[in-house]
Amino acid sequence: MNKIKVERPEKSLLEERGVFSWPVWTKETSRFDWTYAGDEECYILEGEFSVETDEGTVHVKPGDFVTFKDGLKCTWDIKKPVKKHYNFP
Repeated sequence: MNKIKVERPEKSLLEERGVFSWPVWTKETSRFDWTYAGDEECYILEGEFSVETDEGTVHVKPGDFVTFKDGLKCTWDIKKPVKKHYNFP
C-alpha cells in the first residue's frame, strides 16, 4: 500500500520530530469516507480503526505512526474512539 505507511518508531524519534506538540484530533466510534488533500502524518495515542482502500485494508492501533498520502480515497472504520497527534508537513 503505497498511499498508507504504518511504522512503529522509537519514542526518542517521535520526540525529536516534536510529535507530542502536534495538535490532537479525536473521533468517536464511526464509519466515514475521506479523501486526503495533502499528506498527513499522525501518531495514534488511543483507539483502533481500519482504513479501507481499493488496494486493501490497513488496521491501525495505539503506538502506530501513520502517513497518509495526498489523493488517498478511503473509508475510516473506527472500532474504538480515536485520539491522535497529527501534522500536515
